[in-house]
Amino acid sequence: MENGKQIARGAVPRHVAIIMDGNNRWAKRRLLPGVAGHKAGVDAVRAVIEVCAESGVEVLTLFAFSSENWQRPADEVGALMELFLSALRREARKLDDNGIRLRIIGDRSRFHPELQAAMRDAEETTAHNRRFILQVAANYGGQWDILQATQRLAREAQAGRLNPDEITPALFEGYLATGELPPPDLCIRTGGEQRISNFLLWQLAYAELYFSDLFWPDFKRQAMRKALADFASRQRRFGKTSEQVEREAKVEC
Repeated sequence: MENGKQIARGAVPRHVAIIMDGNNRWAKRRLLPGVAGHKAGVDAVRAVIEVCAESGVEVLTLFAFSSENWQRPADEVGALMELFLSALRREARKLDDNGIRLRIIGDRSRFHPELQAAMRDAEETTAHNRRFILQVAANYGGQWDILQATQRLAREAQAGRLNPDEITPALFEGYLATGELPPPDLCIRTGGEQRISNFLLWQLAYAELYFSDLFWPDFKRQAMRKALADFASRQRRFGKTSEQVEREAKVEC
């Protein structure tokens, strides 16, 4: 893959999720303020979107701001909000021009009304696109997602519109923030840490995990291709044996 070889179509993940970690450490190593790392990370986002769209990935979910990130220094949080606002205003039209639909998931109630309005505008601008879906998780946490889905289901049952015995995993998934989108096949985390940090806890149940030591601003086209090639080399068994998977693959051929 590093040599630019194409991945077999069947080996391409439909949905890639990424925990974009390492912006602050990237900046500190260069004696720059933390916000410089976040700004540099925007270039990595563009590069990764391009590779995913070119490779046949259908959905890319980026963990932009967790519900725990509010605990960071106030000046850093403020700078992140300004960066998010400017990026939405600047990039929405570009996404639309490239046939990319933007979805934003998470609890928006804590964001400034101006930022909430920019989120709605960007989503509405790109809502008609079908080529590729970019999903951004902002003020998102996997525990929050499961809780809000459970609360919505409980209200439906309380109102008599839903029989609790009819709740299935598939039905439950429809109440999660990700809705009807397919679950991630591949979850990437940059920055050298090896944990999922409360990201898409339900949805990542069967995802392949890939950890990169690169800080997010350095995770560009070649690094993304390498991650996709690694995914293509894996055998996904979903509880079956290797022999079963191999036999089924031969039948499909």
